[in-house]
Amino acid sequence: MTAKLGVGVLGTFAWANKAHLPGYAAHPGVDLVAVCDVVPERAEAAAKQFGARKVYTDHRAMLADPEIAMVDVCTPTDTHLALSYEAIAAGKHVLCEKPLAHRAEDAFACARAAEAKGLRTKIGFTFRYSPAIRQIKAWVADGTLGQIFHIHGLEQNSQFLDPTFPLRQVPAGADFAKLIPMSIVGYGSHLVDLMRWVGGDFSAVAATMSNFVPERMVRGYDGLQRIACEDGTAALVEFTGGAHGMLQTSYIAVGNYPGIELRVYGSKGAAVARLVTERGIAETLHLARADAVEFEPVVLPASVYPPGTDLTTPWPELYYRNLVRYFVDEIIEGRPPESTFRDGAKSQEIVNAISLAHAERRWVSLPLYPDA
Repeated sequence: MTAKLGVGVLGTFAWANKAHLPGYAAHPGVDLVAVCDVVPERAEAAAKQFGARKVYTDHRAMLADPEIAMVDVCTPTDTHLALSYEAIAAGKHVLCEKPLAHRAEDAFACARAAEAKGLRTKIGFTFRYSPAIRQIKAWVADGTLGQIFHIHGLEQNSQFLDPTFPLRQVPAGADFAKLIPMSIVGYGSHLVDLMRWVGGDFSAVAATMSNFVPERMVRGYDGLQRIACEDGTAALVEFTGGAHGMLQTSYIAVGNYPGIELRVYGSKGAAVARLVTERGIAETLHLARADAVEFEPVVLPASVYPPGTDLTTPWPELYYRNLVRYFVDEIIEGRPPESTFRDGAKSQEIVNAISLAHAERRWVSLPLYPDA
């Protein structure tokens, strides 16, 4: 029997409990060695619920644990880069929530550090692990859709439409009077990754960013704050392969979680995946062909879903169980890596280019860092 992979999870707050930890608890190849959190009661509760054998409140102590081969960084955004570096220094494979870093060059440097030590990495690009998205990727690769002409990535999630719903993950030290990239970072990075994964590298972008709701509650502050939060971005994309793209990300577009829609149009057909929880179903997939242009629903086989899940499984668990399954199998079985720190850095590079295109009102060519 193949030895199990020893895993340690840093952070046991809401997202870890909804998405990350259920994935490890369900994977037969995982030994959930430990969880770590600065709030002892939170760590203890997570360990009991998901079967971790050890509890830490000091991340350095957990990183020193020889039973742990892979570390999951599920902590606040501003801690991702430093904790990932520490895990790499400790010789651990690393899964990190996105973004790895606010600046693409910092993310590239971290990716190089892991590569130099022969360590596996993965960014928490949750939506690559949607069965519908993976099917579209397969249709592009096998020629079902023909030559790809257009790729559209849309985000429709009204989570922050209500200004009294507290805004979170505001960068430390941000100037509230200047436009702060938010939706393009929190949601747009996912769309960028999906569009790039399916369509190949971007060669140039143009964009406009806006602040539609000027006053909001902000986590950690009392009362409404006047904050120039970027809550909507629209971008045009040119791909190196010649296709055109459109990207729209928003904190205020009416729609349900997670609100992702990917549309791909080619010479032989078109496909639309909607990752929007509606009437208890996590996602839908439709396909049209050049000689039969009405979109028809596609039902995928049960084998594409993680064991014990189906389309009625809440999307955080459904997609993250798949993400965990793929990463653990990549490490144990030596499978080709995907969604690595380098992919995270490329996504951040594009997000940075979109912000620059808006600020300077021009097309921005990619890559920004050709030697990264």
